[in-house]
Amino acid sequence: MTRRSVTLSVAGALVVALVALASLLPVPYVVYSPGPMEDTLGEWNDAPVVQIQEGVETFETDGTLDLTTVGVTSADTELDLITVLRAWLDGDRAVVPRSTVYRDDETAEESREQSARQLARSQESAKVAALRELGYDVPERIVVVTVFEDSPADGVLEPGDVIVSVDGEDVAEPAEVAEIVQDREPGETVEFVLRRGDDEITVTAGTEPAEDDGRPLVGFAPDWGYEYPVEISIGIDERIGGPSAGMIFALAIYDTMTEEPLVAGTHIAGSGEITGNGEVGPIGGIQQKIAAAGQAGVELFLAPVANCDEAGEANGGDMQVTPVETLSDAIETIETFNNGDGASLPTC
Repeated sequence: MTRRSVTLSVAGALVVALVALASLLPVPYVVYSPGPMEDTLGEWNDAPVVQIQEGVETFETDGTLDLTTVGVTSADTELDLITVLRAWLDGDRAVVPRSTVYRDDETAEESREQSARQLARSQESAKVAALRELGYDVPERIVVVTVFEDSPADGVLEPGDVIVSVDGEDVAEPAEVAEIVQDREPGETVEFVLRRGDDEITVTAGTEPAEDDGRPLVGFAPDWGYEYPVEISIGIDERIGGPSAGMIFALAIYDTMTEEPLVAGTHIAGSGEITGNGEVGPIGGIQQKIAAAGQAGVELFLAPVANCDEAGEANGGDMQVTPVETLSDAIETIETFNNGDGASLPTC
């Protein structure tokens, strides 16, 4: 064997060894990929996705209104370099640092639970936004949404408690509750005046330091709660989670409760968080959602304004991608598109 042959053989063996090593070494990234879509005007488990209480008039819808999803590497899965490189070369997938998606110690079960809570909150906000758009009055109050196990709040506060005041201070926003608590020192107590059922009660809870930065925590999550004039339920695949379907849920409710079909035979999709006041917020994985919608033959995709720059780089084919800021914007956009004036709409 010549020296050249020996050199090539050694080099080839080294390349094979390096590739094998790279396939074994975990890297701190996760991959976003296009996920499945669900028609919110259709059915899930043989029942309409959107169901309105008996006695409230509803109307036939026409067309498809898809919520879009993104597949994300599970919290308990470590990716190797080869897998990440393949995803990086795929225009419909994205590679992002693991730390932007998961905590260092986050488990797959914790991630699923958080995603389910986000989905539930998005559905509540969607109901409120749609009902208000339809002219209903939907009173709101600050409530305890979650009480964390083994925290100082456990056994003191209960989900559904209405928060009236914190340490003698009236609160007007959920964020104000956290601000008052974080003005205390870890170990100090906090007094809450609550409405629980028909009773107004006063309770006291301790605080403990957060593991990451030592700020004082009581161990519960406050958020808006609502008094619904119309009961609405939303049934969807339990594997779907996160907050980003809120806008599409709101549009589906609105379409179901208005006499003239909104979607009107068109294939529409989109993604966006929504507040009870109808404001549409940014979401993750917009490029993968647009890619999935484009491949499915969607005609119009509604994207949050804040995601428009990213959306403009996505591979949506001939599909029109239009930015929206509010639920009212989204409704007007669909109406304009269905009237044949889609060219007048802004695009990403």
